[in-house]
Amino acid sequence: MNPLLDKLQPYPFERLKTLVADVTPANTYKAISFGIGEPKHPTPQFIKEALIEGLGGLSNYPATAGGEPLRAAIAQWLERRYALPNVNPATEVLPVTGSREALFSFAQAVVDGSKPGARVLCPNPFYQIYEGATLLAGATPYYADSDPERNFAPNYDAVPADVWRDVQLVYLCSPGNPTGAVLSLADWKRLFELSDEYGFVIASDECYSEIYFDEERAPLGGLAAAHQLGRGFERLVVFSSLSKRSNVPGMRSGFVAGDAAILKKFLLYRTYHGCAMSPAVQAASIAAWNDEAHVRLNRSKYLKKFQTVTPMLAEVLDVRLPDAGFYLWAKVDTKTGLSDTEFTRQLLAQYNVAVLPGSYLGRAAHGANPAENYVRIALVADVDECTEGAQRIVQFCQSL
Repeated sequence: MNPLLDKLQPYPFERLKTLVADVTPANTYKAISFGIGEPKHPTPQFIKEALIEGLGGLSNYPATAGGEPLRAAIAQWLERRYALPNVNPATEVLPVTGSREALFSFAQAVVDGSKPGARVLCPNPFYQIYEGATLLAGATPYYADSDPERNFAPNYDAVPADVWRDVQLVYLCSPGNPTGAVLSLADWKRLFELSDEYGFVIASDECYSEIYFDEERAPLGGLAAAHQLGRGFERLVVFSSLSKRSNVPGMRSGFVAGDAAILKKFLLYRTYHGCAMSPAVQAASIAAWNDEAHVRLNRSKYLKKFQTVTPMLAEVLDVRLPDAGFYLWAKVDTKTGLSDTEFTRQLLAQYNVAVLPGSYLGRAAHGANPAENYVRIALVADVDECTEGAQRIVQFCQSL
């Protein structure tokens, strides 16, 4: 077996399962889970119908690069969403079977693990796929801690120059999981300057980009930042997905877009990797990318939940509205005196509400785990269930 597999840490939800294995949830309450970030809003009917209408394509092997109609639909969405001119669907867009597999495989294609000291920079806390991809590519992760003073955006200026010299790839997540932080244009400008100086590739995970709270202030994306700063897409690739945007996590549909030279090599890798998108899923994806009405409706549901739940929880926890995304990132120790793991265990035992300890999403890389004593609360259920769960959290905190 590949010895690098032994470097992988247990996935956060496996750790959560172990943490609460001996906990008996209060059976007087119906179970409410804020733990897993799985969209619970119903899939729009027109997407289901497009999937069914596309079933005739199952008799054909799909191309790894996807069909031209899907690449064109994605390119046109990028142009509309980010005010970009002339995204080339043939060279600057590549459909993928969900952003998760693409984020992982991208490191395998980009990183030269034979170089001594090869590093990949990850935010901290982070989506654990970045770390696993780094380790299995033969590189060492370096963790850029989030900064509470910047609404938890990573502090790239704190990374030493001798580290940057070995960095081949930078993973970032904007809006961030779990913090909801969105990189500013100034953040992007600094990252591009560093990329120009040190030559690393930027992998921007933007799968939460369409869940935000002000229709006039959509989150800035990497391609839009590059365009606004008067540069091309060199050494920049963004990852997006329909899972959160269109409530189709089971469809496994997303895309990567950006630097044409990098995507050409990534396509070569994927041809051998074997992860072409089903023709039926392509048909449904085209329908989804071409429609914004269902996305606005989806956002309105999240807005109602955050407007209802955030003030309630702010009375008993250190928490505020994130920049975007569907997570609340709540510090629990300051007002409850409990660690994130003990908060999680007691809340489940007494009120049958599940949350995810923040420390499971971070690493103690610079003397302390920046995610310690936070919990991630995924507001993915309907507004009534989220409100009920928040009320139970309030009762729990007030009982301490």
